Amino acid sequence: MSDSPQATLAGVRGPGDLRAGGSRWRSRGDAGLLAVVGAFTLAQLLLVRPGMGLGWDESVYVSQVSSHAPAAFFSAPRARGVPLLVAPVAAWSSSTALLRTYLAVLSGLGLLLALRAWRGVFPARVLTTAGALFAGLWVTLFYGPQAMPNHWVAVGALAATGYFLRARTARALWGLALSAALMALMRPTDALWAALPLLVLLVGVRRWRRPAPLLALAGGLALGAAPWVIEAYVSYGGPARRLSDASRVQGGLGWNIAVMDQVRGLSGRTLCRPCTGDPPPVVVTLWWWALPLLAVGAAVVALRARRTAPTLVPLACAASAAFPYLFLIGYAAPRFLLPAYALLAVPVADLLVHRARSPGRIRRRPAPALLTLALAVHLAVQFAVLEHTVRRTTAAHREWARTAAALHRLGVRPPCLVTGRDYVPIAFHAGCASAAVRGHDANTGAAGLAATARRLPVAALVRPGGAPPAYARSWTPARAGALDVYLAPGVSAPGSRTSSPAP
Repeated sequence: MSDSPQATLAGVRGPGDLRAGGSRWRSRGDAGLLAVVGAFTLAQLLLVRPGMGLGWDESVYVSQVSSHAPAAFFSAPRARGVPLLVAPVAAWSSSTALLRTYLAVLSGLGLLLALRAWRGVFPARVLTTAGALFAGLWVTLFYGPQAMPNHWVAVGALAATGYFLRARTARALWGLALSAALMALMRPTDALWAALPLLVLLVGVRRWRRPAPLLALAGGLALGAAPWVIEAYVSYGGPARRLSDASRVQGGLGWNIAVMDQVRGLSGRTLCRPCTGDPPPVVVTLWWWALPLLAVGAAVVALRARRTAPTLVPLACAASAAFPYLFLIGYAAPRFLLPAYALLAVPVADLLVHRARSPGRIRRRPAPALLTLALAVHLAVQFAVLEHTVRRTTAAHREWARTAAALHRLGVRPPCLVTGRDYVPIAFHAGCASAAVRGHDANTGAAGLAATARRLPVAALVRPGGAPPAYARSWTPARAGALDVYLAPGVSAPGSRTSSPAP
């Protein structure tokens, strides 16, 4: 591309080159980015339904700072970034619509700042296209307004890589440090995987070996991970033990080829565990299979133009960020690959803009029209999957809310405790504490539940027709929404199938 920076593996243009033409970039580039980010934010508000209740993981994160319900058990893989992110709203309001609106606006702002980190590395049209490609994915739109860490790791990784390529000014160094801190604050292990190629370049490649960027990147990662490390020493017996516990919670990290699991999740399965069944139709997964080919094409274009660093560095970071979720974990969720998608968006956008603007006989062919048609079909498929996912998720969350309301009618009101099936989100909706005696998030035992039942209303939820757990066999059976519930003897249950007098 004639208007792309002529960068080699030694680096990109210097500060003087970045300042040249800056006003022209701002007038054109900012307008395009603002349009994309505005559309992204508006689409979240219109398509993801701000009133959609909180999911399981969201309930865990939000409960840490909410005045509405006690804090849920915080397992080893989690980090405190999301609770800090939602605290300005969740600490004083229980409105899910307000929280989603706040997160939608914030996620749009985060994407804007991440793309602006690449100013001067790629032309404005490339960054605008990259923003549209990433923002147009159903998984980006779905998780942007959610209290989840993956979108924030994605924008942090995108910004950190852009600032890394411009790390010759104080502003870029600060941007690199803050972006790395954001990633590590949200998910330290994901941040390390995404930043690994940058660390390798700064330490192992002589032409990249400069102390200032290394200090900014390593310092940012350390600063963001500090709360996780401190909590590891306080609550888990140290970082090594916490990592071991996190591996156990995630089913044991090791060589697990989860490529087809991720493909199955593309149909809108927010969590694929276990991941069985047939893959989605080809029209749903075609873009995913095309990504590696587009990445190779972007690398070829960059090599021919002798500007390898701006393309190969984000491609390496994307591959590193995706690797653990494709080959080291035994289940899948589409949100896991958001950082890889964000990093791939820039070189892929550069390739698409290059092909659309190439001179000569290629330009005389209907390449731009075909490209536009392909992108339109791609967006239509993404919006269809998004609508299906939002509708199904909203229905599930409303069922949890109905169950919580039924528990209130049965006498399970705060202060109270809920355990059993879907206990975390239902407890959060009901304003109760949550506990489990088995599974990955086990944080109590049968004796502990019995002791709590002598002080507070306790409800054990089971699937319809399911047998109660051993500790609840003598408890009062009742119905709460779509689930059966067993109420501890101290709970007054006017709608139960048998009576149990309160003490």
